[in-house]
Amino acid sequence: MSDEPLLPCVEIEPPAPADAAVIWLHGLGADGHDFEPIVPHLGLGRSHGIRFVFPHAPSIPVTLNLGMVMPAWYDISRLDAMRHDEAGLRRSAARVQRLIEREVERGIDTRRIVLAGFSQGGAVALHLGTRLDRPLAGILALSTYMLVREKLATEASEANAATPILMAHGTHDPMVPVGWGEAARDQLQAAGYDVTWRTWPMQHEVCLEEIEVVGAWLRERLPTL
Repeated sequence: MSDEPLLPCVEIEPPAPADAAVIWLHGLGADGHDFEPIVPHLGLGRSHGIRFVFPHAPSIPVTLNLGMVMPAWYDISRLDAMRHDEAGLRRSAARVQRLIEREVERGIDTRRIVLAGFSQGGAVALHLGTRLDRPLAGILALSTYMLVREKLATEASEANAATPILMAHGTHDPMVPVGWGEAARDQLQAAGYDVTWRTWPMQHEVCLEEIEVVGAWLRERLPTL
């Protein structure tokens, strides 16, 4: 059990008793409400049992944004996906792991939990999902990249070696270049991970087609019991 305090969250309870969960991490400067509106558009059906948990990142000074305090999972000192704040990344991963532990305490098997994230949140999801010592239902990583890539081989957990990963990216993304996502995809696939990769002609955002693909993938990973 982690000693990390629980992050504040927006939670959406399912119409049926919860038997699964999606923990979804927002991007830099956003909050847990950012992806809340997409839930009704995922096509989950009237009797699904998926609880959605949208945590709020802590507010910290972000060096790249002139030290402005804003919600962030880790500091960014410059636009270089390989040189972000490793200590902050690991601290956030530990706090998100505590949310996974809470779902287990609520009676949800980790095999019925999807860890999801967009941009910064996606980097945390990839980092924690590949290292978690209990198997997940899936990892969803949107418009993102992978940090501390050089440590994946030594830190990866066998528990999630076969966990499906869905990655999606905008080909015109000016903030997180699609090449960063492709590099993460290539490294994960070379390490044997089951990665599905999709792109759309968009910027740093999500589109309706992407939401439909995510919904279909979630229904496959977390079918109604």
